[in-house]
Amino acid sequence: MESPERIRRDAFFRRITAQFPADGQLSSLIITHLLPERPAFLHAMARTTTVAAVLPKPRSISQRTLTKVRREYAVHPLSRDLFTDPTSALEYLEVTAPGRDVVLLDIGGYFAPSLGTLVEKFSGRVVGVVEDTENGHQRYASIGQLPCPVFSVARSPLKDCEDHLVGRSIVFSTESLVRTRGDILVSQGACVIGFGKVGRAIAQTLRANDVRVTVYDSDPVKRVQAHSQGFRTATSRTEALRDADLVLCATGNLALRQGHFEALRNGAYVASVTSSEDELELDSLDGRYRRTPAGEHLTRYDVAGHHFFVLADGGAVNFVHGASVGTYIHLVQAEILAATAALSRGNCEPGLREMPLSARQTIAKVWLDHFAE
Repeated sequence: MESPERIRRDAFFRRITAQFPADGQLSSLIITHLLPERPAFLHAMARTTTVAAVLPKPRSISQRTLTKVRREYAVHPLSRDLFTDPTSALEYLEVTAPGRDVVLLDIGGYFAPSLGTLVEKFSGRVVGVVEDTENGHQRYASIGQLPCPVFSVARSPLKDCEDHLVGRSIVFSTESLVRTRGDILVSQGACVIGFGKVGRAIAQTLRANDVRVTVYDSDPVKRVQAHSQGFRTATSRTEALRDADLVLCATGNLALRQGHFEALRNGAYVASVTSSEDELELDSLDGRYRRTPAGEHLTRYDVAGHHFFVLADGGAVNFVHGASVGTYIHLVQAEILAATAALSRGNCEPGLREMPLSARQTIAKVWLDHFAE
């Protein structure tokens, strides 16, 4: 018998796909976190498109969910290298969805380096991209003149709920891992690099847990915002790192490069909210620092006279504990479905785009009908 939660979730997605129907025959390549709630979203995508492939993010895979998803869809391994090289990206698309109209669902800007080649040379048609994250948003924005429409939900107000809870889950997982070494965060100094929505939630949660918080953001406007909320701010990364027992990186770009690691306080903990390749230049430490396991999901980096600890191999630390944000994740997933339907109509101009307010309000009303108690 299906659980009431699953019945409610499936009913929600059926209403969303009815509200935002797709036109024509559209295939999808879906980069996703393969977490326990994800099959319901994939089923909804399968009603909107033909799912050509699911590409799970490597460090956010539930093995039970992977087994289930493999029974229904083609599941392919994902790496940055696959789509960084335009030739390999094009070959992959030609093998996976030859001659079809395709929408690319992205988490982290994986398709961005090869997008021009895919749009120009693919035997089918790249109808557009839907991007979920801030770091991916930035990758597509940096292209300048985009060759196709790219809908971003990264800055949608519907994502605010998720981002707030992600920030809290980041702190929960960080504290849990630190405690495995007998350390606690209370009264310690923490540095939060990046004061976007997730960084703000992290800083607020740390302060509520009696941690001393310093904020650094490369954008002076964000530093002003942090200052107005009572946080100590730093004018440089190096200054922010100097007294930090814990460093949490939430920029969506490379927060720490080689020289920054050398500036870390001895014994500091370092954690990220996203992929290590997006936040931490750990490869630059190869041959310089020795890496040794320091416990589950903890790695010690040391060189003569200096050491620090990296949590979860530099990946999103909250995925250690499942990264659940409850039913609020379905708001963002619904907007992705709505953006996919908008792309299917084929009348969107190239460029970075967002869904209109009316669509977001419709999604919010449907969510309230199904999930608000």
